[in-house]
Amino acid sequence: MTDSRSFPGPGARSAAAPSTAVSSPAAASTVAPEAETGAATRSRRNARAPLEPALPASDPRFLTSLDETSLERQLRERVDQAWRLACDVHPELPRPGVWFDLRGRSAGQAHHGRGGLRFNRTLLRENRQAFMDEIVPHEMAHWLVFHLEGGLRARPHGREWQTVMRSLYGLKPTTTHRFDVSRASPMPYVYRCQCETRHRFSARRHAQARRGAQYRCRRCRGRLEFERVDAPD
Repeated sequence: MTDSRSFPGPGARSAAAPSTAVSSPAAASTVAPEAETGAATRSRRNARAPLEPALPASDPRFLTSLDETSLERQLRERVDQAWRLACDVHPELPRPGVWFDLRGRSAGQAHHGRGGLRFNRTLLRENRQAFMDEIVPHEMAHWLVFHLEGGLRARPHGREWQTVMRSLYGLKPTTTHRFDVSRASPMPYVYRCQCETRHRFSARRHAQARRGAQYRCRRCRGRLEFERVDAPD
């Protein structure tokens, strides 16, 4: 396939492939700096160029008025918009499935083996506009890159994905979100150490500690001791 955006051509993918996710900074992977070459210089210049989102901005008032069922329907429509735009690059790109079963700190995930995109229902409910305008294109960019030639070997947030985010969707290639994950990933069990740093445990980790597992503070190396359980909001 010849493409004016100079993305790699489509290639066949296996069914059992890794997934990618938009997560909070604590779960984010780092991207090594690019070598100082002419291509790297051009890449930095492109990175400084003003960006204009390709998808129309969502209406926050309208999104706020939606109940959960209507909100999820609206997100599915947004996914369809992003997919149709991606088909300009790869006309044979399969339409991804959409699920709302992602839990924890991640907002979205392109699950290639499963065949679609997963979203965090709790974080969607609390960050509606950001999901429509940022998370959906982010995950669709992963979905597109995977189906391009060599996509399986591409780094999750590497050059290919960044190019799609900038050149196709007109967005800054941000790899982490800043959402409040306290309700999506509750950690009500409070532990303290020798340096008085407060540590929060999930129910699973708390149970492991009660069964004898030992955890230490990364700062003072002191053993973490259970203090209290915070009441839910």
